[in-house]
Amino acid sequence: MLSGCSTSDEVSSSLKDAFQGKFLIGAAMNVDQIEVRDTAGVRVVKHHFNSITAENCMKSMHLQPEEGEFFFDEADRFVEFGEKNGMHIVGHTLIWHSQAPDWFFIDEAGNDVSREVLIERMRNHISTVVGRYKGRVDGWDVVNEAILDDGIYRNSKFYSIIGEEFIPLAFQFAHEADPDAELYYNDYGMGLEGRRNGVVQMVKSLQERNIPIDGIGMQGHMGLDYPDINEYEKSILAYSALGLKVMITEMDIIVLPFPSPDVTAEVSLSYEYQQEMNPYAAGLPDSVATIWENRYVDYFKLFLKHQDKISRVTLWGVSDANSWRNDWPMHGRTDYPLLFDRDYQPKAVVKKLIELTEQQ
Repeated sequence: MLSGCSTSDEVSSSLKDAFQGKFLIGAAMNVDQIEVRDTAGVRVVKHHFNSITAENCMKSMHLQPEEGEFFFDEADRFVEFGEKNGMHIVGHTLIWHSQAPDWFFIDEAGNDVSREVLIERMRNHISTVVGRYKGRVDGWDVVNEAILDDGIYRNSKFYSIIGEEFIPLAFQFAHEADPDAELYYNDYGMGLEGRRNGVVQMVKSLQERNIPIDGIGMQGHMGLDYPDINEYEKSILAYSALGLKVMITEMDIIVLPFPSPDVTAEVSLSYEYQQEMNPYAAGLPDSVATIWENRYVDYFKLFLKHQDKISRVTLWGVSDANSWRNDWPMHGRTDYPLLFDRDYQPKAVVKKLIELTEQQ
């Protein structure tokens, strides 16, 4: 049994140095790392990554828990960390149906607000947040997860109250607040044909109206047998053909069984703990670790093949110890989705990924 398939060999080179000139290598930072309570995690971020994304502290429920009452302490420190260490800084996320405060969509009586009120709340939130970090945050995930697997719009509160116009409005407000910041659309399941077609159609509608959009974030929440790498490649090509930057934004590869046949990254999913859904609590078998490692290598080969189209690959977290995958969609499991083990040591795959760059 391997404990997260780590290696005792010191990785002298860093991921960011190895991929220099190809694409940025990023990590999502949690609050413990931002507050420097997780000193081991901070050391890994500084050594291996040149781009950082706010895992949670820039989501609307954290930034504006009550209307007009903004909490910027953690987001400020996140941006300051990136600036101090010369990193590419990504704000995540401005408009998302999930992890948004309830007040955003309702009036004092608890009824849905009018279209005009919700648009104004969007405008105020985006202009306040983006305006605060104007010239400091390099890019924003402006809208997150607005298209479903089959390509139709998600029936979120933003959509049901405003209609599909909420997307161009969000990009317009963000551009007005910081004309120099890059603006992205970000979603999971981006290798699925239906979502791919829906996103392409949505982007074309923005471009036809001269609404600024600079890139597409393809969330990389993967498993040992999904997504299909050929379909994923088709999406890279389709999004790039729109003249946009392509980013792999939230990469992690889980080894655990999924408690539902519907593979998704819908954060609202939740299941009661089942022992059979947590088979590797004592360590990862070599056979599974090998499959997992090969998946990472295969995908990074794909990314290097299309390095002219991909501007950034971001891991969704730093180490297995604090990955969201341990508690989603079932709390208390032991997963091994990231490149660094629970002791913050690089797994053997890190050296292999670095070696891939030497073959280019």
